[in-house]
Amino acid sequence: MSIHEKLARLDELKRIAEQGGGAERLEAQHKRGKLSARERLDLLLDEGSFVELDRFVTHRSTDFGLEDNKILGDGVVTGYGTVHGRLVYVFSQDFTVFGGSLSETHAEKIVKVQDMALKNGAPIIGLNDSGGARIQEGVVSLGGYADIFLRNTLASGVIPQISVVLGPCAGGAVYSPAITDFIYMVRGTSYMFVTGPNVVKTVTHEDIDMEGLGGADVHASTSGVAHFACDSEPECLASVRELVRYLPQNNTEVPAQLDGSDPHDRQDEKLLEVVPDNSNRPYDMRDVITRVVDHGTFYEVHEQFAANILVGFARLGGHSVGLVANQPSVLAGVLDIDSSDKGARFVRFCDAFNIPIVVFEDVPGFLPGVAQEHGGIIRHGAKLLYAFAEATVPKVTVITRKAYGGAYDVMNSKHIRGDINLAWPQAEIAVMGPKGAVEVLFRKEIAASEDPQAATDARIEEYREKFAHPYIAAARGYVDDVIDPRQTRPSLINALDMLRNKRDENPTRKHGNIPL
Repeated sequence: MSIHEKLARLDELKRIAEQGGGAERLEAQHKRGKLSARERLDLLLDEGSFVELDRFVTHRSTDFGLEDNKILGDGVVTGYGTVHGRLVYVFSQDFTVFGGSLSETHAEKIVKVQDMALKNGAPIIGLNDSGGARIQEGVVSLGGYADIFLRNTLASGVIPQISVVLGPCAGGAVYSPAITDFIYMVRGTSYMFVTGPNVVKTVTHEDIDMEGLGGADVHASTSGVAHFACDSEPECLASVRELVRYLPQNNTEVPAQLDGSDPHDRQDEKLLEVVPDNSNRPYDMRDVITRVVDHGTFYEVHEQFAANILVGFARLGGHSVGLVANQPSVLAGVLDIDSSDKGARFVRFCDAFNIPIVVFEDVPGFLPGVAQEHGGIIRHGAKLLYAFAEATVPKVTVITRKAYGGAYDVMNSKHIRGDINLAWPQAEIAVMGPKGAVEVLFRKEIAASEDPQAATDARIEEYREKFAHPYIAAARGYVDDVIDPRQTRPSLINALDMLRNKRDENPTRKHGNIPL
């Protein structure tokens, strides 16, 4: 056979590999509103950048009729390419081939790109669309999952890992995305659950469909498993591309600093009006964030889950930063079990990847109640405290209004290595709010007075004058400066510029024991 004939054969095999499970199954995939494995990679990666690996791999099974049914690629497309010109490794499961089920060789392909990503210090993005383990291969396929889980764990905190669930993800398969840093899902076509609706009904007699049990909105708002819920696959993959802009390639790098057109010294008069004069009135902390960050762009993470705290990425003077902010418009911005978990995980991600943390604080305390106490608010709140205390990246806090009690300590206070802590003039830094403090300190006096309400009001005003302001904390150096709200942006950028070469470290140890 001549070289030209061999090249023709190669081209033919490539075409066969690109067809996956065939035209009929691809059409069925499209009818479900889903793209093919390769169409997804075309949207995710820069045009023409994808380099495929292992396209000619086939399964090794000789049981249950599979020996005569071998499809090139074995249900997963793997390789590498670029996103905004930066190297990433990828795998994209192909539901048209054996339902995207994971076999020994399917797992080996994924493990290979995981190892390459770790060795070369680049993010890995997994596009998941699989019916689960390939039953015909038994324990071999289960071993394949474990091989993947191990590498997810070893890569954690070393390279960014992003999971995009674009179809079913059930049983043991869910634990690979669960270990990764961010999970994306698509409404109507993405599902994650350990046991499906039929098993749930058999065991617990609960009748529920796939969407209600493990759909995108359930995991984005109720369980907190998913960080993003999108309306379509193109929107989802575009969002992944946007996330990558804020991240470094690995834990030895810092995120790229961009030269933006938003002036570093820009001041916004509207910041004087955001926080109400009445300290009990809510406001949207996003109004503060978007007026301070570059071009008003806030890439929010976990938007639907634990909405009393905001986390996400933005840029300040070109610096990529992770934002953590109390949200006074939801539960008055209190910390509870879910918000503590959400904030702690985000802080630890930023610390692992050298992303400075900026905190906007307005917190009246931890949420009281039997459900919270019995649910372990002490343990969960300690996670957020641990995460901030452990973090060695630049950490800057702005107290916009309330900073009460233990929550003041937890939200990146100076006492747990906050680098620069600023306060607005209306900030109230105290053990508790004026009303609660007066009820404790002057209970007997108020009860004995002729007009208890007037006595209470007078004592509250006195307490505000003496304690509910930022100047006692500033006098002790717990707050580095009290600033005009309009100067928030230039103050933060100056702090980040100053902290660019910060060096800090924790005691030598194998690892700490965060209160999980």
